[in-house]
Amino acid sequence: MAAQNRTALVLFSGGQDSTVCLAWALQRFARVETLGFDYGQRHRIELDCRLTVRQELARQFPQWAAKLGEDHVLDLSLLGQISACALTENRAIELEANGLPNTFVPGRNLLFLSFAATLAYRRGASVLVGGMCETDYSGYPDCRDNTLKALQVALSLGLDTPMTLETPLMFLTKGQTWALAHELGGEALNALIAEHTHTCYLGERGTRHPWGYGCGECPACQLRAAGHTHWLQHGGASA
Repeated sequence: MAAQNRTALVLFSGGQDSTVCLAWALQRFARVETLGFDYGQRHRIELDCRLTVRQELARQFPQWAAKLGEDHVLDLSLLGQISACALTENRAIELEANGLPNTFVPGRNLLFLSFAATLAYRRGASVLVGGMCETDYSGYPDCRDNTLKALQVALSLGLDTPMTLETPLMFLTKGQTWALAHELGGEALNALIAEHTHTCYLGERGTRHPWGYGCGECPACQLRAAGHTHWLQHGGASA
């Protein structure tokens, strides 16, 4: 089925990466719905930012507004209860003995995509879009391309219908993600991302940096800031 006739479901957290993925999907598919998860994350403010980002995308990009369908939020609080990590508990962010940061929520993306596929099946969507990336990332094993390719096969078999997992940021650096946003929506989209999205692990929105709001110190903020600087140094416009 041609992309322009398909419905996509975007895993939409309200952060920079998922917002770029949402714009990417709106550029390609006939209808796009969004899905967020409340799993007890300490940066729960992202759930509030999601609604503003959707509203601003529809307002500023009328060519996408007609394609933007329903928003869904699923309660996965059980995941927060069993994860015991720095994204769900008030603890310092650090590396664990296994080499992974303690912001890793075991099984998070596997569960997210399984629930997303279930919802997509009911909503008539055949494409799942996620912002997973294995270039500039924290080493999360459930963000790797091989993991998601295997999951695509498992979901399609388990649902007995083709389910495509699209990860447009998989091999992009954060600087290239800013560039992709500019390609999709120009300066307006990058300004929207800087002003309205939320990526900071600590949920800090008191300080506005050139790249957006955040503590400026957590790994998510550092990646976002470094990517923005790299993009500007290579010909990007200011956000």
